[in-house]
Amino acid sequence: MESIKNLVEYYDELYPVTLAQQTFYETLIQKYSSPAKILSIGCGTGVLCHRLAKDAVDVTGLEPQRELLESASLKYRNQLMSLRYFQMSTLEMTRFLGKKFYNIISCLNSRVIFIHDQTLIRKFFFDCKELLADGGKLILQLFNFDKYQASTKIYLPELSSARVKYKSVISRNQDGTFYLDSFLEKNNKNTSVYEQAKIYPLKKSEIEDFSKEAGFRSVQFFSGYDGLSFYEDSDYMLAVLD
Repeated sequence: MESIKNLVEYYDELYPVTLAQQTFYETLIQKYSSPAKILSIGCGTGVLCHRLAKDAVDVTGLEPQRELLESASLKYRNQLMSLRYFQMSTLEMTRFLGKKFYNIISCLNSRVIFIHDQTLIRKFFFDCKELLADGGKLILQLFNFDKYQASTKIYLPELSSARVKYKSVISRNQDGTFYLDSFLEKNNKNTSVYEQAKIYPLKKSEIEDFSKEAGFRSVQFFSGYDGLSFYEDSDYMLAVLD
C-alpha cells in the first residue's frame, strides 16, 4: 500500500539538490556536447531536473507516481528550458524513448529498489544501456544494503528537514522477499507513506554483475557525490557506469 501524496509536500526538503550533487552533475555534463541529454528515472518532484534544465541541458524526467509528477509539472519553467516529464515506469522506457540518445541516465534516492524483481532489475540495466548514447553514463544512488546483509530488520538512515522526519524500515521474510514500511514524523504524529511495499535491495556485487551482463565497460563506486571512497560501512552508494 502506498500513500505517496503524504510525501509530496516535503519531498524537496527531504531530497534537496546539495552543492556536492550540483557540482557532480555540472562536471559530468561538461564532458558532452551542448546540450547534454539527461534522463532522470524516478525523478520525483523534479527538483534536480529543473536545476539542470536551467543550465541549458536537455532533460527528460520519468515518474510513475502521479502525485509526484504533478508537483514536478507545476514548478516554474521558462521558454529557454528544455524539460519534459512523462508518467512512465522503467518497463516502458525502450518502447517510447529514443535509443542511443541520452548522455546521462540517473536513478537516484534508492528508487531503483522499487523494481522489485531480480529479472526486471536485470532488464533495467539492459534497457539503460540501449538508451545511452556512445560514451554515456548511468548513475545510480542508493542505500548501501551490504551494510545490513545479516539483518532481518533494516532501519535505514533517517531523512529530515526543519519540518519533518522520514523513517524507513525494511523487513525480510522467510522466503527471501523484502518489504518497505516508511512514515513521516511531525509533531509526534506519524503519517504512513509506504506499507509493505515490495522492494529489491540491490547490492554492490549485483550492480557489478548486472552491468557487465548488459555490456557496460566499467563501474565505479563512491560513498556520495563528493567523490569520496566507498567502504563496506558507508551509508550510501553512488555507482557510475559507462
